[in-house]
Amino acid sequence: MTVDKGHTNTAFVGDEAINGKKPPQPKTIDPNMYTLEIQEKKPGLETEYDPYQHRHVEHPTTNNETLIHLLKGSLGTGILAMPNAFHHAGWTVGVVGTVLIGLLCTYCIHLLIKAEHELCKRKRVPSLNYPAVTQTALLEGPDALKPLSKVIIHIVNVFLLIYQLGTCCVYVVFVSSNIKAIADYYTETDTDVRLYMLIILLPLILINWVRNLKFLAPFSTIANFVTLVSFGIILYYIFREPISFEHRDKVGTMSGFALFFGTVLFALEAIGVILPLENEMKTPKKFGGNFGVLNKAMILIVTLYVGMGFFGYLKYGSAIKGSITLNLPEEEILAQCVKGMLAFAIYITHGLACYVAIDITWNDYLKKNLGDSPRSVFYEYIARTVLVLITFLLAVAIPNLELFISLFGALCLSALGIAFPALIQTCTYWHHRQGMAKVWMVAKNSIIGVVAVLGLVIGTSTSMIEIIHTFGHDD
Repeated sequence: MTVDKGHTNTAFVGDEAINGKKPPQPKTIDPNMYTLEIQEKKPGLETEYDPYQHRHVEHPTTNNETLIHLLKGSLGTGILAMPNAFHHAGWTVGVVGTVLIGLLCTYCIHLLIKAEHELCKRKRVPSLNYPAVTQTALLEGPDALKPLSKVIIHIVNVFLLIYQLGTCCVYVVFVSSNIKAIADYYTETDTDVRLYMLIILLPLILINWVRNLKFLAPFSTIANFVTLVSFGIILYYIFREPISFEHRDKVGTMSGFALFFGTVLFALEAIGVILPLENEMKTPKKFGGNFGVLNKAMILIVTLYVGMGFFGYLKYGSAIKGSITLNLPEEEILAQCVKGMLAFAIYITHGLACYVAIDITWNDYLKKNLGDSPRSVFYEYIARTVLVLITFLLAVAIPNLELFISLFGALCLSALGIAFPALIQTCTYWHHRQGMAKVWMVAKNSIIGVVAVLGLVIGTSTSMIEIIHTFGHDD
């Protein structure tokens, strides 16, 4: 990650550090704080500091590499569950809902990126990660919220860890299930899916030993290509026979919409990798903006998701399964190839998804306690291995995680992708906007917060009820 992630205990200020002069003695800093303003503000100081010019990344990524990472971070198992999500919501609500949720997610990501840049200018640090942005924003906001700044970093990290590790669990089950579907058909046996999980365990550990995002870019490129080819084949199966609207619901039930909301959030959001990707860029100014990397990626992602959900549901109707690959004809080799290719692509994506969980666990907690140990690298590899084993063991314990897609989306991404960015913007500009501009900001972000809370509560509770019902029925 970036050299200065915004949660070190000291920081050098301005050109004095760059020119090699001795910086002022830093203030005493609370170890619970990720960031702190080291030096008293001087008039015009903020406008003189450009965080982008002070980032020193060992292996910076290009715009195209960042776009590839962002696409791969969003194009995973979620898109294969979109036809099932449209089944829950109805095809009309599905199309409109996916576009609106996509717009809301993109807007909130822009809020987060702009707030990070503004806070970096004020604190005179090159970059901040998600927990650091949240904490710094609270310190800049209303006095009533400042006491929460010490605990907010751990709340954000818990949400990030649950989501990223949950995603990795889904990936393990998806890869193993598709391999099982292929092997069982040709061997005419019914092997326990846990055996295939065990087979892929060592390769999963090895790909998560890659310590730099830039080295994952070639794998992401391959995975994107394989995924797009697989989607093309799936579309062939969808369109090779006439599409019918007969017996296809335009509007689903309220409980169905709650499941749809969680699934779309899970599918669309890659909030955990947004700031790490932006912080690793060679030209971070190109990430935002009307024609930046983010908007280009989100337009492609939303278009693909609407297309797959809409036409997949029209093709299979109420017979659609949790993953559309399970509806493809087993007797055709091409359909089996799709399962194998997507299993390979999702396997590669496991490294990117787990990268964020590793970064949080190692850099924010374990590394601080280990200090300057000469065996630091060895301990990091141990941490990486343990996190992969956790996702593996959870997948083994619960080898059917389709319903958990909606749960993870509603629980974690309603907070991380919608509520927190609105809170961060409000706090960042609380003392810097006056009059109607401030009223509009607070009103707008309050509405966004209400939507996020409703999505979290209703989506999570509905998903839990469905999970209990499903496992209770199985028992």
